[in-house]
Amino acid sequence: MGTEAAARVADVLLLFTGGPASLGVSTISRELGLAKAVVHRILRSLASRELLVTDPGTRGYRLGPAAAALGARALRDSTLRSAAAPVLRRLRDETYETTTLSELVGDARVYLDQFESPQEIKMTVEVGRRFPLHTGASGKVILACFPEPRREAVLAGPLAVLTPQTVSDPARLRAELADIARRGAAVSHGERQVGAASVAAPVFGVDGEVAGAISVCGPVDRFGAETCARYVPAVRAAAEEISAALGWAAPTRG
Repeated sequence: MGTEAAARVADVLLLFTGGPASLGVSTISRELGLAKAVVHRILRSLASRELLVTDPGTRGYRLGPAAAALGARALRDSTLRSAAAPVLRRLRDETYETTTLSELVGDARVYLDQFESPQEIKMTVEVGRRFPLHTGASGKVILACFPEPRREAVLAGPLAVLTPQTVSDPARLRAELADIARRGAAVSHGERQVGAASVAAPVFGVDGEVAGAISVCGPVDRFGAETCARYVPAVRAAAEEISAALGWAAPTRG
């Protein structure tokens, strides 16, 4: 298989991480700009290896058991997830709200883990789901840490609108990202999911580059200004603790 063909197969698989659970030939063809015959061959090949299975309800395809096994292995072997787990559990216990971990994947983020709130009304996330970086506190706090050329490349691309509160104007996003970079944390209300709010801070790897983000999230009516202000230092400290466990050294302040 050539490089271009391998890239097409990978692109098809990655579509299943950020959209509906079931996708058909026409949708994949339209999203990737590939001929339907090419898409059909790729889908049949992936299905033969149980990376995809047919969905009898939609006549499309969804991720299969082999894909689930790959995902489970990736989660089990994730250093970021292992380092974050005890900190996120403690932060959940302190706030009584759901805590999440997102990992930077390309120019998107993927939910890697969560510790659910013990409250009856709570927010939960779909682990393994991809989201664009300009939506929600976790995405924005990652984007704010990018070098300017990479950040501008994201802002120049399509900026999907997920809710009425999603910010898709590049100029407004630049101003927000500058403020987030100064604070070291981001707050959002209903930008990625209607009725949900979150406070997030970035996690850095040993190389000093942003690796992902953690958040405290819950129903928007429990995340007023005072509550968010109280959560910011706690989330920021938790993110720094995880970063240190990954080998990151905080810059000295002189």
